[in-house]
This record gives sequence, structure tokens and C-alpha cells, in this order.
Amino acid sequence: MDIQNTMLALLGYSGSHAAPPDLKLLPVYRYIVDQKGTQYLGYMVPVEVSGKSAYKFLLMDLAGKFKDSFDLSINPGDVNEISVRQTALERVLEPPSTFVYADSFIVAMRGKKSLAYLIPGEFPGYKTFIRVMLALDPSYTIKGLDILEQEEDPGLGGEIVENYFKHQFIGKPFNKIKGLKVIKKPLPKKYRQYLEGTKGKRGMFTRQQIEQIRKKYEDADIYALTGATITSRDFTRGIKSMVKKFAYRTKRLDKVITGHNIPVPFS
Repeated sequence: MDIQNTMLALLGYSGSHAAPPDLKLLPVYRYIVDQKGTQYLGYMVPVEVSGKSAYKFLLMDLAGKFKDSFDLSINPGDVNEISVRQTALERVLEPPSTFVYADSFIVAMRGKKSLAYLIPGEFPGYKTFIRVMLALDPSYTIKGLDILEQEEDPGLGGEIVENYFKHQFIGKPFNKIKGLKVIKKPLPKKYRQYLEGTKGKRGMFTRQQIEQIRKKYEDADIYALTGATITSRDFTRGIKSMVKKFAYRTKRLDKVITGHNIPVPFS
């Protein structure tokens, strides 16, 4: 429930702005499949067949070339259950094939329109691993970012949870993310006020000023946390890696879906 509330918040929904009834969160699961010593990528994807929701398993080689697809005997409502997915895959991937879970993402849809990709992930911080949830729009621009778990030093690296740091990533387009850097400069005052949630502070900035600030810093690099440059760099490196890998993998998956007319409900 906490994870679902986080995802809804990243999409802009909350108690005061409830999610619409036609919002769907469709999970996609990625697996590594071994068949007699040769590795493949497998994606468990939602499909619409004769007006009914179901799941297929798409198999491709490591270069992204389609190999096979399988209809899965699985209730879409139960797909979050590990044991249910395990059983469904065992029925179509006969021995000596083996498989291991790799990761997952969620496609957020409203009606027939894809709103965002929701991506859970983790990467090394200065002290230990940092777990996050990212929301990317269909062009891989960062729509939202939240930190699920971290153990950085309080008052130093632990400040990554503060809006004035993590909200710097929001709105960054894919081309900027690929070359994103960390700079050791003081965070400009007005920019910090904007990042800390000026939208909720009526009268602090006009809409025009907010738009000016957003455009001014859209292509800016990340201002490091005071006294925690290493954590700032680790965090930025982790976000860059998540987005770049996801975009690369998803483009290859989309190519297979389009090329083989897989009836997924998203595009």
C-alpha cells in the first residue's frame, strides 16, 4: 500500500486529488532465461485479447532479437504474486530451461493513453544502498522521484530526502540526464524556494515566475549537498544509470512488441 501511494503521488494524485477511476497501473516483469547455456531476456507483459486482459511472455536474445512468445495461464489480478508468476513460467519454460527474476516496471495509463513509467530501483550510496522510485514520461523525462530507503549521514548525505535536492531531477529531459553532472556551488535562493514546494505557498511566486524558474534550471546540473558531495555524485550517478538502462531496454522491447503485433494495451 505504501508503494502504491508513492506511485500515485509521483503521478500527482493524493488525498485531496484522488486518482481517476480509469487510471491503471500495469506491471511488466523482466527475467533472465537460460536455455542450455544460452541466455535470453524474457518479459512478462500485459495484453488485451478479445477484450480480455491477459499476460504473455516474450523471449528475445541479448541483442534484442525476438525468439518466441508464450501465452501465460495467469490471472492479471494475481500477477504481483511471486509464486503465481513462477508457476506460470514453469508451465511454458520446460527443463532444462531455467529463469531468474531481474526487475520490473509499471506502466501508468489513463484510458488508452500512457502517462508514465514507474520504475523502482536501487544503487550504491556513500554508506549503503539507496532505494528509489522514479516516474518517467513516455519520452523518458523525469516526472517524479521519491526515496524509499536510505542510510546516509543525517544532516549531510541524508539530505537527499529533502525536496531542495531530489526535486532538482524533476523535469530533466533524457538528453540532459545522459550527461548530468554535480556542481559544487551554492543553490540559488529562488531556485531552492521553488524546489521546496512553492506551488503550495500561495503568493510566493506568480505562475509566470514559476515557469521562468523552471525553464531557467531545466538544463542545469545538480547542485551538490553541502558537505556531502560524494553522496550527491553517487545519487546522481545512480539516477542516470537507472534512466539510461531503462530507456535502452524499453526501446528494444517496444521494437519487438511493434514488429510482432503483440496486443499490449500501452504504446
